Amino acid sequence: MNRALIVFLVLVVGAIAAFLFFKPAPKTSNTESHAATTKETTSPTPSTITPAPSTSTKASATNETTPVYTYKIINTYSHDPNAFTQGLLYDHGIMYEGTGLYGESTLREVEFETGKVLRQKKLAGQYFGEGVALWKNELIQLTWQNQLGFVYDKESFQQLKTFNYLTEGWGITHDDKRLIMSDGSPNLYFLDPDTLKEIGRVEVRDQGRPVKNLNELEYINGEVYANIWLTNQIARINPETGQVVGWIDLSGLLRSEDITRDTDVLNGIAYDAEHDRLFVTGKKWPKLFEIKLIPKQ
Repeated sequence: MNRALIVFLVLVVGAIAAFLFFKPAPKTSNTESHAATTKETTSPTPSTITPAPSTSTKASATNETTPVYTYKIINTYSHDPNAFTQGLLYDHGIMYEGTGLYGESTLREVEFETGKVLRQKKLAGQYFGEGVALWKNELIQLTWQNQLGFVYDKESFQQLKTFNYLTEGWGITHDDKRLIMSDGSPNLYFLDPDTLKEIGRVEVRDQGRPVKNLNELEYINGEVYANIWLTNQIARINPETGQVVGWIDLSGLLRSEDITRDTDVLNGIAYDAEHDRLFVTGKKWPKLFEIKLIPKQ
């Protein structure tokens, strides 16, 4: 065999061997490739992707939020801008108001349409007046840190008696059976209206958390409405359970042009049950508002 033929055969065999050795692997489909990649790159640590929210009944119940209400102003009335309002109640066309501050505390009868003070009784200088309630024909007024309350005849404003309690005095109202009192803590205290002694208490909670700074109170259609001190919020409370069943947001109620350096916080709730009218004001506010509650969107 001549040399040229041998060289040719060697080249042919080499080419065939090279083709077989370097033949590419079969191409996989997109689905196979994605599955393989997912399996190979899955980390053993938990994923950081947030799961879609559950729509189960159980999840919905645990994620429920307390209803919130805003307001519509129905009427605006004058209010004494020097009155440090601590208690407020409505009775047959008259507002009864308790005011605070040492040396300035009073019990007042006010013509609410005009803001005119019809009569008042001034407390002694050592007392800081707080909430007021009307029980039958008697006005009851708390004091802040003296642990002392006063009972007056509604018609004459004559002091009938005093009573003691073990906490501070903030707000007071009644549910036709018991007096209901606050002291700035999350507690509501129930007093026997005849003996004026504590007969029970309940802790106020919202979503399982205690609600402190309960201030002025008003009993309205089975609920206790409570100003929350230092806020524009009113809590609507089931007095039997202590559960907050609604929040009222009164932000922006008093316009900026009505605010002075003496203007203090929202405080004062009164209700006209006969005409279903809700009134609110604040400490040293120049206005008293009649409002209607509206579910907040």
